[in-house]
Parts: sequence; C-alpha cells; structure tokens
Amino acid sequence: MPKSTKRVWVLVVPGTGLINIAGPTDVFGIANQVLGYNAYEVELVGPSAPVSRTRYGVSVSGIRPLSKPGGKLPDIAIVAGSPIKSGPEVDEHLVPWLRRHHLKIPLVVSTCTGAFTLAKAGLLDGRRATTHWLYLEEFRLRFPAVHVVDDGIFVKDGRVWTSAGVTAGIDLMLALVEDDHGHNVAMSVAKMLVLFLRRSGNQAQFSSALQRQEREPPKLRELSAFVLEHIDEPLPVQRMAEGVGMSVRTLSRFCREHLSESPAELVRRLRIDEARRLLEETALPLKDITARTGLGDASTMWRVFTQRLGVTPAAYRERFALAS
Repeated sequence: MPKSTKRVWVLVVPGTGLINIAGPTDVFGIANQVLGYNAYEVELVGPSAPVSRTRYGVSVSGIRPLSKPGGKLPDIAIVAGSPIKSGPEVDEHLVPWLRRHHLKIPLVVSTCTGAFTLAKAGLLDGRRATTHWLYLEEFRLRFPAVHVVDDGIFVKDGRVWTSAGVTAGIDLMLALVEDDHGHNVAMSVAKMLVLFLRRSGNQAQFSSALQRQEREPPKLRELSAFVLEHIDEPLPVQRMAEGVGMSVRTLSRFCREHLSESPAELVRRLRIDEARRLLEETALPLKDITARTGLGDASTMWRVFTQRLGVTPAAYRERFALAS
C-alpha cells in the first residue's frame, strides 16, 4: 500500500499550555521516526502568528497565520488547551474559523480546556466530551447541550475527540496513532517517550476522585472506611448502617444526597477501585483478587470491569500494572 501523509495543525492561541503544543508534536514526530517516513506533517497555526506567548511566559515562534492556511485544510486539527476566559483570538478568530471549516476536516481534537473552544463553536452539541477535571462543572453549566463525561481521560465521539487535562492529550494522540498504524507502533512511541504507562480512554481522571474525597463529610469518610475494612465480606445495607450508627433509611438517604448512589452502588464502586489497585500493584491471580474484594468469582469481575471500565481485568492489568 502507498504511504500517505496526514496534515496536522495544532491550533495555538495566547495562553495555551506549552505541553498542549509539545505533547502532540512529539508524539507525531516520534511516530514518523518509528515508521521511517513522514506519516504526519505537523504545523503550528493560530491567529496570533508568528509568535504566541504560552500560559507561563514561554513564547513559541514559527506559527503560521490562521487566515492564510496555504490552500488545503488539515486532516487533523488539534485545538490546544487555553484559558477558559478566552480572548479575542479565540472568540473573534478561532471559533468562527472552526464553524466555517470543521466539516471539511476529517478529525477535530481538543486537548485539556480546548474543549471550551470546540463547545463555543458548536462542535460538541449533542456529543460526548470531556475536559480537565477542575473545569468539568463549569463546562456543564456553560454548555448544557454537551454530554459531559467525567470518568475518562479522553473521549471519542465520531470525528470529534476530546481529552482531559495536561498529559491526557498525549494519551489521546497515542490512541490516534494506534488507530492509524496499529498497537505496536503506538507502544513504540510510548516507549520512546519513556512513559511510565500508556493509558486508555477508559481510565479515570484520578484527580476527580480526589476532588470528591476532599468534599466528603466526616460521616462519609467513616462509611468508606468501614466498607474498605470489610470489603471481602458480604455488606448488606443493614450491616453498613449498623457499622456507622445509622438507620437503613438514613444511610440510604445520606448516600443519595452526598454520592448520588445507593449504599449497594457505593460498595460496588469501592470493590472495583480496590480490584483496580490490586491489579496495578500486585501479581495476585484474578481469583485471589475477587476473593479479597468481595466481587464473587472471576466471571463476575470480568462482567463488572467490561461494563464499568470498558476493558477486561486482564487487559486492565496489562495496561496499568506498575513496572516491577
């Protein structure tokens, strides 16, 4: 088959995070190196050409003007993350440009808060999308037509892909390379980047879990601790209520109010979290992990993982296990 080259534009505005520029360019550049030919031709393009000042003061040059695309549109347009309180470069130039041209671009991608720009341009209406965990609630409020996803590091919805904060953009670019050139090439790029692990889109934004934990009232921390102490045992709601000194009705109402889930759903979530930890940090056989987490048997664990995380336990371990 003839070798083809994809044109990739990284769309840069003042205040863009430097890693949102460097991450994609390095992934595609190393992919070219691994493949032995220029599979990707990457350019920096933006309304503040030829120079743009990044979020923490480093200036990037060599940016081509957005108004002079030089003929052909890109095969991939990457909207790099920038301040969510956008300036005229976004509102008066980049957003109208996206509205005018996006249907002619096969793949449109955002990294980090670049999703706000896509949403302003109307590209995310009716689509699933994500952004940095810190801005998820504001994203929901500002763009109610978007189906906001807060439990993954990147989201594919047709020809529009979005990623979570900072380094999640690198994971998205690796997924894109895998789609184009296969798993082995993507893994070779990841190794060249000396990544500790290569994450799939189904892996949670761990910081969103930390954010939730920070808001937990003392009684909820007590409840979580009780569940974790007895996670390998049956945990009917009556036992949980007795363990934290509540009635069943009060406990159920408490979980709904603070977690938007039932006590049983809380237990299931904590069991899965503990199973994930054991898969990442230990070499325990799956049957031992199911016993230690109260998930029943291997078939139950397989079903829960595929339904909740989109991967099997074995695939999860292969992707996320810590190096020994």
